[in-house]
Amino acid sequence: MEKKSTFDILVLNARPAAGKSEVIDYLKRCSIEERQKRFKIADFEEIDDFPMLWTWFEEDDILQKMGLPRIHSDEQGYFKGDHLWHLLIRRMCFEYQKKVARIPDYHQTYTTIFEFSRGSEHGGYREAYQHLSKDVVERMAILYLDVSFSESLRKNRARFNPDKPDSILEHGLPDAKLERMYKEVDWHDLVRDDPAYITIQGVKVPYVVFENEDDVTTARGDALGDRLEARLQTLWQGWCNR
Repeated sequence: MEKKSTFDILVLNARPAAGKSEVIDYLKRCSIEERQKRFKIADFEEIDDFPMLWTWFEEDDILQKMGLPRIHSDEQGYFKGDHLWHLLIRRMCFEYQKKVARIPDYHQTYTTIFEFSRGSEHGGYREAYQHLSKDVVERMAILYLDVSFSESLRKNRARFNPDKPDSILEHGLPDAKLERMYKEVDWHDLVRDDPAYITIQGVKVPYVVFENEDDVTTARGDALGDRLEARLQTLWQGWCNR
């Protein structure tokens, strides 16, 4: 079998509006040859928990209009329990398992990109990573896009389109909800002891940090491509040496 030259699973983590979806959008605009050479990403399929949770909100609104109890969220749009955040992670892994099951030698052709945000208020990344399937953990590398809460707030406001609240690239959160759920994140605590790897479920998982306080992602230009290439080439070396 030909030696792999692309990631199996790339996990994108960050605060909301930090640039995760913009990175994916940029990669979609690249040729397959450029993605493989510069970013170590093959044809890719993305798994994002936002469409899943948005469906829950829509269903709850429909149920309420029917005079029935909401299932997942209260009327303010907060989940009824932290277990639902963990259910989303397991649902993402379930979607991944279906992809692998239906295509022989799936990762000889595809890279899977997972995208999600987690704040300390609902368990943080420490808890979220414990709900990933072992097959995902053993194949993944993490790209963390680092921005301050103030930058997350600024971009969250800027991108929000009230006519497209379900859009991947144009959804947003009210300021108070963003602050409650994402002002505090546990990422830096998790990686404090090792500059290249984080241990998840006993597995040594490589990671890199993409600094985006200067917002190179919005324009989707050369600055994004160059920084992304540099970080993913470093991550690739960590993945090969894990």
